[in-house]
Amino acid sequence: MLVATEYVQATVVYEHVATPERMETFGGRLLLIHIPDAVCLALATWAACRAHREPFRRSPPRHLAAAVAVPVAAQLLNMAVQWEHLAAEGLLMSNVVTAVGCAAGYLVSRLRDDV
Repeated sequence: MLVATEYVQATVVYEHVATPERMETFGGRLLLIHIPDAVCLALATWAACRAHREPFRRSPPRHLAAAVAVPVAAQLLNMAVQWEHLAAEGLLMSNVVTAVGCAAGYLVSRLRDDV
């Protein structure tokens, strides 16, 4: 799920919408990079929650670990690959977006389980 959503984001947003002028401001980066990333991570977390099997789903620590494993691993890989090019803002926002996306996906899954 994460690979598919990130591919759509990269091909649609980065290639067609993100211009250098739009990426100069914090608001532009927030709108074109960070918010779409949070949506991608939320969808990936939600999909992981849905795929997690029922007997293990009842254990909140195991369920949470299964839900956030892929997004957190992707974040760590991204940081390792781009470490030299990361600015303080990019590092901070990337980690905040990962946390927000994972929390949103997990909460949506928990809300759907309660229905």
